[in-house]
Amino acid sequence: MKLKKLGSGILALSFLGLMGLASSTTQAQDRYGRYDQNGRYDQNQRERQRQWEREQRRQQRRSNRNGSYDRNGDGYSDYGGSYNLRQTALNAGFNEGVKEGRKDRSRGERFDFTDESAFQNATKDYSSRLGDRELYRRYFREAFDHGYRDGYAGY
Repeated sequence: MKLKKLGSGILALSFLGLMGLASSTTQAQDRYGRYDQNGRYDQNQRERQRQWEREQRRQQRRSNRNGSYDRNGDGYSDYGGSYNLRQTALNAGFNEGVKEGRKDRSRGERFDFTDESAFQNATKDYSSRLGDRELYRRYFREAFDHGYRDGYAGY
């Protein structure tokens, strides 16, 4: 009789222990699974957050060069000119930059966008109806830089 009670008690205690362990594991995770079983924040999530913050700081520094600020919220400086001039130059520059960055990466060449003829000329898709050619080239080169970095990085 005593042996039966002792066995039942041990069984009940072990069951309660297992239930407590299971509930602590469940509590250690939030609903998105960002925490591991010991309740530590997922290292990958933390690193992604750091990369995002670094990129935000880099874009802020870039948009504040020479007193020209990013008024459009797109990470590019605002040097003036018409909307069409700015958008055409940014689109053409970024696309050419991505193309050249991917090409350099696939060939195993070093990271250097200043030696690309598209960057040096900076007139792809330019039309005199857009406005000032030098302003267009300035926007184009800034966007080419962004695009080249993305293309070289494999995006």
